[in-house]
Amino acid sequence: MILVSFGAAVGLGVSSSSPSWRDASAALALLSGLYLVLQALVSFGVGGYIAGRAQRVVSTAPADAIEHNDGLHGLTAWALGVIIGATALALVGLSAAHRPSDEHSRTTVSAEPLLSYELDRLYRSLRRPSNADINVVRAEAGRILLTSSGHSGVSNDDRSYLIQQVAAATGVPAADAEKRVDNAIWDARTAIMQSRRSSIILAFSVATALLFGAVAAWVAACSGGRHRDGAPLPVWMGGRPETAVPIV
Repeated sequence: MILVSFGAAVGLGVSSSSPSWRDASAALALLSGLYLVLQALVSFGVGGYIAGRAQRVVSTAPADAIEHNDGLHGLTAWALGVIIGATALALVGLSAAHRPSDEHSRTTVSAEPLLSYELDRLYRSLRRPSNADINVVRAEAGRILLTSSGHSGVSNDDRSYLIQQVAAATGVPAADAEKRVDNAIWDARTAIMQSRRSSIILAFSVATALLFGAVAAWVAACSGGRHRDGAPLPVWMGGRPETAVPIV
């Protein structure tokens, strides 16, 4: 959690609830995924080493059985870390899902925050009364814009209806409303595709991080067990390289 929080603080979070995240380049998304893999190697490696080093062993057990048990202790530390992390994410998701809902949140949750900026531009108007409530029509427009990423895109009927809706809600001429709708459809399609790309990179990064983390936990636990039994640490863990003894 410390390493993940640090990555998010320096801008290497793999995903974000901010709509601006979709504008991130593919290179930044890949770099964020690489950082997620590296932090998994470090954190699960440390946890596996401690699990293997702290395990109590029976002196009469064979060496291969002891090393196998050390590796299993490392995998246990990895599994506990995964369960705790998944539980924390589930609790955060549940707390967000059970927020007190009002009429605004019920009508805009379908397309926001992904398309919030596109909807703002679509219904931008300086002549609208301050007490006018467009949450219902805004939510309906958001659901229509979500279909822009499909194979058939926004249908002609939905496009014509959306143009009429925007013209009535904002008071702009029909030509300007049509231009707004066409721009919103194009921007929505682009935003959805970029968000989908980030989600795919996130899924592959998490799966790769978990797989490499399990391997790192096993290897580090075996190294911790050997260090517990008196063997020197390997060079990759900070141990001193072995020097050859000259033959006299």
